Amino acid sequence: MALDGIMIKALKKELCQTLTDARIHKIAQPQPDELFISFKTKDSIKKLILCANASLPYVCLTEENKTSPLTAPNFCMFLRKHIGGGKLVDITQPSLERILCFHIQHYNELGDPCQFQLYVEIMGKHSNIILCDENDTILNAIKHIPASLSSVREVLPQRKYFIPNTMDKKDPLSYAKDVSNASAFAADILEIAKPLYIALSDAFTGFGRDVGQELCHRAEVDADRPANTCTIEEQLRLFTVFTAFVQEIRKEQFCPHIVYDHDKPVSFGAFYETRYSNLTVSTDLTPSEVLLLYYQKRAHYTRMHEQNADLRKIVQTSLERAVRKYDLQLNQMKDTEKRENYRIYGEILTAYGYEVAPGAAKATLTNYYTDEPLTIPLDPTLSAIDNAKRYFDKYAKCKRTYEALTEQMKETSSEIEYLQSVQTSIELATSPKDLSEIKKELTQSGYIRLRSTEKKGKARNEKSEPLQFVSSDGFTIYVGKNNYQNDYLTFQLASAQDWWFHAKKMPGSHVIVKTEGKEMTDRTFEEAASLAAYFSKGQADQKVDIDYLKRKDVKKPNGAKPGFVIYYTNYSMTASPADAMPLLKQVSHI
Repeated sequence: MALDGIMIKALKKELCQTLTDARIHKIAQPQPDELFISFKTKDSIKKLILCANASLPYVCLTEENKTSPLTAPNFCMFLRKHIGGGKLVDITQPSLERILCFHIQHYNELGDPCQFQLYVEIMGKHSNIILCDENDTILNAIKHIPASLSSVREVLPQRKYFIPNTMDKKDPLSYAKDVSNASAFAADILEIAKPLYIALSDAFTGFGRDVGQELCHRAEVDADRPANTCTIEEQLRLFTVFTAFVQEIRKEQFCPHIVYDHDKPVSFGAFYETRYSNLTVSTDLTPSEVLLLYYQKRAHYTRMHEQNADLRKIVQTSLERAVRKYDLQLNQMKDTEKRENYRIYGEILTAYGYEVAPGAAKATLTNYYTDEPLTIPLDPTLSAIDNAKRYFDKYAKCKRTYEALTEQMKETSSEIEYLQSVQTSIELATSPKDLSEIKKELTQSGYIRLRSTEKKGKARNEKSEPLQFVSSDGFTIYVGKNNYQNDYLTFQLASAQDWWFHAKKMPGSHVIVKTEGKEMTDRTFEEAASLAAYFSKGQADQKVDIDYLKRKDVKKPNGAKPGFVIYYTNYSMTASPADAMPLLKQVSHI
């Protein structure tokens, strides 16, 4: 979700409690659109990030340091001159706008006390950081916006600072006081044909689309239906939920949280979101911790997605080509299905050819295999024996084609399975080292050609490690993240009596449980199976069938591709990928 006005209000509360009356210790500008300010409080140094990045704007406290350029940018020097050493007396938020105003007391060049306002606007591509004097006259900004870029507001020195009001939205805090019944609420908000959740978010300042979805879920109303089609009962429920929600905001009863789908962050907010009751919700966090964790996780997934884009494209292209090839071979195989008919035609004509009249286009003879009449098409220009020879030739050709296609289809099917396993490995990759191993595997398999410069240069020996877990009963469990790791775990690390797990008939990781000669518990079997389900193509499914057996019964055919194994005797069980979540917490980088 976006960083909306409600989350900004929760953040303002945290910053007020932490930074009020603190003095600005240091100001740095690590990035062109980012400030890093250290505040000296009575007890310690607090660090604040102000980021006006167009795609990822946020404000939060942090424990980490930021590397600054050797030469400070002009805006940074300007801030050091005017507010460096100043005292932060208050932090305010206009209504529920995505704006924080830091009120700073300092002295001007003549030594007289004065006040500055540092506005931080968290508004997507319109995000900015603006320093104003006590009269709200703009002194400088991290992004200058001339009239040529915006017809609504110029952000330039000596211009008057104001908040654009182009959306004509209502302040929910004051609106809830003025409107006392559902019919008035419906007349103001619900008389348009927009989807209900959009109508709510468009009507109120600080309400994002996720807030609209949440209000509809709490009121048990379909969020996608047109707002003007709500019944009286639904309007009443929605109004009741809305007023209760605004009361929560007014009382600042915040519950900062992050929602995870498995381990991927999908949402965050200042209030508990009931519509995500089936997902994992992490609470007991401050607003700053929520933003840092969420954006770091999202940045990690985004970065990994960008880095593996080329690999995904190579594998997808190769897979599509292999599937087309298999379909073509399948059609060719259908053409060989008549080969036995050709053989029988030839044999019957050889046996009863004397009964065939010269120049006949067909002949009906007795099929001595079934003792039934059999009509055989003939070439009138050929004799019965020559027709028989023609059918034997067709049979021989179809037989050769069948035998060749059988082997080719086996190879193509194996290639499809292999490429699907690589696709799964790419999805399971959690670091650049994982991707480097997959790229190496694809190179050795012939799907990637090295450039001449790469051939001459030294090979990068980046090796990632398999994932390691400890079961509730103390057994060590290993999970491979790619085919190289799968081979290593199964045929080098595991001993004959260790247990091997894998998702049934789908790409996935090899999971090894080290027994160390001990009897494995039922709970460990279940936990290992849940990991095999989670690290497979069926990760998003409710249930996944898992094969498991002793490692000694797993074999690798000669010349088989990485990760490919065969087994003939196994046990099976059903596992849920969601049951792996307690174990996944052991690994921080997943």
